[in-house]
Amino acid sequence: MDITTIKKLIEKHEDFILRAERDLWKIPEVGYKEYKTDAYMKEKFRELGYTLTEAEGITGFYTVLDSGKDGPTVLVLAELDALYCAQHPECDKETKSVHACGHHAQCAAMLGLAAALKEKTALDGLSGKIKLCLVPAEEGIEIEYRMDLIKKGIISFASGKQEFLARGYFDDVDLAFMVHSASCDNPEILFNKRKGCNGVIRKKIVIKGKAAHAGGKPYEGINALNAAALAVQAVNNLRETFKESDYVRFHPIITKGGDAVNAVPSEVIMQSYVRAASTQTLDSANKRINRAISAAAASNGCSVTISDIAGSEPFTEDVALSDVCVSAFNEIGGKNCYVNSGEWDASSTDMGDMSVNFPSIHPYATGATGTLHGKDYFIQNPVKACVNSAILEFTLIRRLLENDAVKAKEVISKFKPVFPSISDYVAFKKSQTNERETVICNADGSITIL
Repeated sequence: MDITTIKKLIEKHEDFILRAERDLWKIPEVGYKEYKTDAYMKEKFRELGYTLTEAEGITGFYTVLDSGKDGPTVLVLAELDALYCAQHPECDKETKSVHACGHHAQCAAMLGLAAALKEKTALDGLSGKIKLCLVPAEEGIEIEYRMDLIKKGIISFASGKQEFLARGYFDDVDLAFMVHSASCDNPEILFNKRKGCNGVIRKKIVIKGKAAHAGGKPYEGINALNAAALAVQAVNNLRETFKESDYVRFHPIITKGGDAVNAVPSEVIMQSYVRAASTQTLDSANKRINRAISAAAASNGCSVTISDIAGSEPFTEDVALSDVCVSAFNEIGGKNCYVNSGEWDASSTDMGDMSVNFPSIHPYATGATGTLHGKDYFIQNPVKACVNSAILEFTLIRRLLENDAVKAKEVISKFKPVFPSISDYVAFKKSQTNERETVICNADGSITIL
């Protein structure tokens, strides 16, 4: 199928795509709470004639199209969740959530792709299967809420793609990709891609001291806020020991700083991420950061409990699959329509968890404007962000699965997974999640550092 035909099949549904982008923009919801978005997408998919497999007990679903010929399974993903940005002029007035990362544009593009794949000639000449998946909770926010879901047994992992992997929803997958929206100052640029991005461990840190009257007798208390401040400084003192090439990041916030201004803070709760470019560096940096936090708090006489929550694996773009993507860029808009930065991104995505299990890519379609996750982020050009995204997805599917899926088979043959199996991956990720006391205040006033 030539690129002109592919474009026509997608552009036939342009109004449908653009209407969905506006509808979804108006109902932003954060991870594992995307109830309206999930219902909207399910309704539209069913109207298109799809049979859905719904994620049990949480948002998200998938559906499979079979070409009728043996071949690999290509997974195409879109993310359901939004994030919080109270300063955004179009955020939800009650929840303060907004699609300041453009995930709604992915969903709109996915609907256009789903509609085009139902056209009579869409699967002609293909070998294999296409799995379309709407996945929750990519943004790593609301750590305590997700920890509670884990404790209740509703989920095993804080991120949606990790959770779907653990549930076996991707056991049949051979290759995976998704297309994110992006901003770009050059109006001629339609797409871009990067080399990869960091992995992450999410953290909750509880530092406990002793309350006392802050003005009258502060010397009778143990100030947990002072301990937290010292802990942050202790980690800051480690920064010069991190290699630039490892892209180590630590960025804490305090979600509880005390109970009353006239009382010595007896409990402080912090949340943070530790990020790094490799699993090994991430583990090493996290251990050193935990040690610094614990020692700093102990020096102030405070106890510490640290909860580490398995985050995303580092994402590494598959080279062979990336080559197919670049060819698709060229087909769609010519050799000058894309930017291949080759840069490493210090942010994180649970596409990293896909990339350690099967060949994966994470290209971008332009059309957004403003600061990612910021108050000025909008989809300025939905045709570029959504319609072009669907065209790219359809082109990748065609090029991978046509001609007896020769391209897909070539990509698969070159791939070396990081883990022997998905079950081994799941076991490793579960080992990263733990909660433990690292400093204990004893009754006799002594401190035990564990």
